[in-house]
Amino acid sequence: MIEKFIVSRDDKVYQAWPDMAADADGSLVCVFTECVHHSDRTGSRLMTTISRDGGETWSKKRPLTEKTDGASFWNNARISLLEDGKLYIVCDKANYSEDEAGEIYLFESVDGGETWSDAKKLPCFGIVPSKLTELKYGVNKGRRIIMAHSHDENDLYTVRSWYSDDKGQSWTGPVTVACSKEYKLCEAAPVELKNGVLAVFLRENSSSGLDAFKTFSYDGGVSFQGLFTAPLPGCHRPVADYVDEKTVMITYRFMQGGKGWLGHWTQNVFAAFMSDEDVAEKERRHQSSRIMPLDYDRSPVSDLGYTGFAKLKDGRIYVVNYIVDDAPKAHIRGYRFSEKDVILK
Repeated sequence: MIEKFIVSRDDKVYQAWPDMAADADGSLVCVFTECVHHSDRTGSRLMTTISRDGGETWSKKRPLTEKTDGASFWNNARISLLEDGKLYIVCDKANYSEDEAGEIYLFESVDGGETWSDAKKLPCFGIVPSKLTELKYGVNKGRRIIMAHSHDENDLYTVRSWYSDDKGQSWTGPVTVACSKEYKLCEAAPVELKNGVLAVFLRENSSSGLDAFKTFSYDGGVSFQGLFTAPLPGCHRPVADYVDEKTVMITYRFMQGGKGWLGHWTQNVFAAFMSDEDVAEKERRHQSSRIMPLDYDRSPVSDLGYTGFAKLKDGRIYVVNYIVDDAPKAHIRGYRFSEKDVILK
């Protein structure tokens, strides 16, 4: 049975686009954005909250940033625990055009998310950055990678990446991850497979309900090869990582396509499970996915599906998601489940 929890709810503001990481001591740290509405980012700011009991209760939310003045806005924060024991938040400060003017900032915490450094501007650009990813295998172990996307005046989408071999002191890039005249590729979700291959899941943004796309790097993010589909229909804003030795979980908004916006195709959030062998596979017909409904938004102005997750010390999985449902505004909800909730042995 999937357990559900309130991570943060404040009916005076719109709370959305969360991410989460587990600290070394097992605490869960969640970051999300506050604003007026999905379509009105006035007064946006980043907030954090911490759970020390496996996500059952959460601390009072705390501001990470000041509110923006409306010219630009804090958009989509991502949080990672890296090998140096620090937590890192990356977030884009975007404008309404979603072009290359989006700036990306970094925050660091050495005390499990209790306090954070001032924002540091990275030499990267775009919107909706990936998690700051640190490679764990092969000759590029320790390399840090970040990705973001933008689109130009011709509506051509490009996903780019930057990498650092000195723990973020300097960066190389941009490297083109994916760019297609046929598809609107964005919102990259990199996951390093245990054979050292870097797989990147991608959202397709034509509102056609298409599969998730993916591409691969075999040299630690220096270059990327091919464009392939995964059996994840209607996949918006994927997040991918291992949840056991051989299984990768991908959480995402299901976007069925067709007309409309909020309330029309933003009702469902899914969790999919693929073996790492299937993630590495290029042909769709040779891949398998097990897709589990995670939540359904009953609101007539439903809005949900940007997620983050972590594995708890007891082996259970915890996911954060934003949703409207029975509240007047979007709020942050948590989900906790175990393997038996996904498949019976």
